[in-house]
Amino acid sequence: MSVPGTVPHGRLLAISDLHVGYARNRETVLGLRPGHADDWLIVAGDVGEKMADVRWALTVLAERFATVIWVPGNHELWTPADDPVQLRGEERYRELVRMCRDLGVVTPEDDFPVWRGAGGPVVVVPLFVLYDYTFRPPGTTKEQARHWAESAGIVCTDEFLLHADPYQGADDWCRARLRESERRLAACDPALPTVLVNHFPLTREPTWVLRYPQFAQWCGTTGTARWHLEHRAAVVVYGHLHIPRTTLEDGVRFEEVSLGYPREQDLYGRHGDPLRVILPAGEPS
Repeated sequence: MSVPGTVPHGRLLAISDLHVGYARNRETVLGLRPGHADDWLIVAGDVGEKMADVRWALTVLAERFATVIWVPGNHELWTPADDPVQLRGEERYRELVRMCRDLGVVTPEDDFPVWRGAGGPVVVVPLFVLYDYTFRPPGTTKEQARHWAESAGIVCTDEFLLHADPYQGADDWCRARLRESERRLAACDPALPTVLVNHFPLTREPTWVLRYPQFAQWCGTTGTARWHLEHRAAVVVYGHLHIPRTTLEDGVRFEEVSLGYPREQDLYGRHGDPLRVILPAGEPS
């Protein structure tokens, strides 16, 4: 028997950038509920900075949704001085993966699940691909782009709190993740389309609307620019930019699904249901 106000089948939903260190966002998470017992939820990174906050939020969501799929954002990879868990870099990421597995949450290290509800079947592909500073002005070096940003007073907090151990830097870690992700993607069933999920945008196109274009260098890598075409994407889901919207690239739907900070929600009047319907296509959020 269906509950009034719900759909008669499960949906694939998504959200990102929950930032539950903010009390109001924490309340929002407490209010997130499926419309149907079979609803899946994609959480596209930046749940929080402290390990305990990430565990709390994913625990709440895993208890409510049939399946929860998580990818890391840059904030989960930070090592804040006041977090009792002082793991850095790859070790921190691996601890997050262990936590998710304890909760039954799917990660980029697990078998990719197949959504067989309305709009399916599609392979839902959680990715962990960082940035490598290649979203920068043509003809400039990484160092020149960094100087351009610093001159404008723009430096991502990652430069102080996101450690890439054992890699030399985020760009080296990114290149390693590109290789691993390509290997996993190549093993997907070629007969099925995909929903590609990454915290950072997979193409540079979404960054052209940034208020501060200098920030784009911390937003992705040109190495993923054609993945939506090469890997049969029906939808690409991402966050990080705090600019929730739906766009089309090469006929593929791109969904930026961030909740964002409370001040942004107030400034732009974002006070409706923050859950985005990814599938079935055309289903109202």
